[in-house]
This record gives sequence, C-alpha cells and structure tokens, in this order.
Amino acid sequence: MKEIGFFEKYLTVWVILCIAVGIGIGAIFGENMGYLSSLEIAHVNIPVAVLIWLMIYPMMVQVDFNSLKQIGKNSRGLGLTVVVNWLVKPFTMAFFAWLFFDKLYSAWLSPEQADAYLAGAILLGAAPCTAMVFVWSYLSNGDPNYTLVQVSVNDLILLVAFVPLVQVLLGITDFQIPYDVLVTSIVVFVFIPLLAGYLTNRLLIQKKGANWLKTNFLPKLKLLSIFALLTTLVLLFAFQGEQILAQPQHILLIAIPLTLQTYLIFFLSWGAGRYLKLPYRVCAPASMIGASNFFELAVAVAIALFGLSSGAALATVVGVLIEVPIMLSLVQLAKRWAY
Repeated sequence: MKEIGFFEKYLTVWVILCIAVGIGIGAIFGENMGYLSSLEIAHVNIPVAVLIWLMIYPMMVQVDFNSLKQIGKNSRGLGLTVVVNWLVKPFTMAFFAWLFFDKLYSAWLSPEQADAYLAGAILLGAAPCTAMVFVWSYLSNGDPNYTLVQVSVNDLILLVAFVPLVQVLLGITDFQIPYDVLVTSIVVFVFIPLLAGYLTNRLLIQKKGANWLKTNFLPKLKLLSIFALLTTLVLLFAFQGEQILAQPQHILLIAIPLTLQTYLIFFLSWGAGRYLKLPYRVCAPASMIGASNFFELAVAVAIALFGLSSGAALATVVGVLIEVPIMLSLVQLAKRWAY
C-alpha cells in the first residue's frame, strides 16, 4: 500500500505548530522583528529569499527536461493541463476571491483587508503545483513519466506566463503592482533554481547515475527543503502573530474560497479528462496539478510585493495550511473513481 511521507502527511500539523512558535517569537521579540523585515534588495527580503530558494531548488532538481521528448505521447493530457492551469484556474480563483472577500465578507473585512486577501489568493491561483504533484500522482497510481513531463512543461510556461498573468489579475485590486518586482521574483524564485536544479540533475546523473540521485541525493536534499519551509513559516507567523490573535476567524474566511477553488478545478479537470478519454493514470495527475498550488512561489512573491506582515502573505500561508488534507481527500476520490 502506497503511503505519503511522514512530513507531507502531517504538513498541516507542522503548519499549526509553526503558527504557535511564530506567534510566540513575535510576542517575545516584538518590534525587534522589524530588523529582519528591513533586510531587502530590490523589494526582495533577503532572509526569506534564501529560505524559499532552499525550498524550491530541491524540487527543481527532480525535473528532467529530457522527458520533454515524450511530449507527443500524451498530447491530450498535456493540452488539458495547460488549458486548466493557465486559462481557467487563475480566473476562477480570482472570481472566488472577489466574490467572497469583496462581496460576501464585506461585513467582516475592511476594503484594505479584502484587497490583501484577494491578492494572496490570486498569487496562489496563478502558480499551479510543481513539486507536491509528484506525491499526489504517486499516491493515486498516476503515470510517473507523464507526471514528470507535465511538471517540466508547467515549469517552462511558468517562466513566461506568471508575471503577465499576475499583473493583469492583480490589476483588479487597488494595489499598484511594480512590474520590476514581479520580474525579479520570477527570476530569483523560478529561473535561477530551475537552472541550478537542471544543471545539478544532469551533472549528478552523469557522474553517479539516476538511481544514486533518486535514492541518495534527493532524500538528503529534501531535509534541507523541509527545514527551509518550516523556518519560513515560523518567520511569517512571527510577523503575522498580532493580526492572527486579533482576528483568528480570518484564517477560516480565507480557507473557504481556497477550498472551493481546489475542488472545482479537480472536478473540472477530471470531467474534461474523462470526456477526452484519457487513461486513468494520465487523468489523475492531470487533475491533481491544477488543484494543487506552487505555494512556495506564491508566498515568496506575496512577501516581495506586499511585505512579511501583509494580508496577502497570510492568504498564501493559509493555502499551505489546507493543501494536504484537501489533496489527500482528492487522492482517495480519484482512486475510488479509477477506471
């Protein structure tokens, strides 16, 4: 029986613990936390940039662009993934965020809070999953080769589509979005780790072999990624602690539209996959990649654009909080519907 790794299985628990630890640190050090917030270059916070880079780089080492040679074998599945990820998901997320934060929650949120949470949700919607989809595909008995191809294609599209898509969608808020900060973010948090990961992958396979990379190097690198993720979350909640303690119900308010969006994208992708007569082992990962989010990138860009203590950053972190339990429920659903 396939099982999710210990860390991934209890990710929601780790996030909750990070909330508690982060809030405690924020309460103890108070205004002294401002020093970390001031360490910036080109609007990118240096400590957070280092931590998030250490999160993203290990994911990129897994990507093998040689898999793109197989792109013609599952063109319908890849076509579905591209359409849902880039032409549907960002816009449905923006719609749900607008509907809930601007309209349905107007009695509980100020216009400034609504715009901040809307911006965070948009950043999540514009960043389809890169790493965790390998886990969801494995657990749902998806085709690993297809999963690798779709992740490779997704990463290449991400390089060129993320910035203009976010620029357009964030234009519906009252925020002035600096284009240069968006470009800097995609270079720092996607292009550089993607290039570094690709070069590492090629070099280690040539010198040690693909099996050594998979069984020795990647597990050790994963520990670094886990440490970086947890440290980033603690740092975020150290800055967010005062807001969370004052308005803890906002976590639930943010989680509702993010949850609805996740299930909608899965059901839409699954239904389209069945209509296109995709094999189950392709349909499952094709449905998972859009439902899941590249939350590491969304968190990084939210911090770069709006700051560590912003509502946008909080919204992206709520995306981390709810991701695992929701995606595990979808894995079980996919296995029950297997054909």
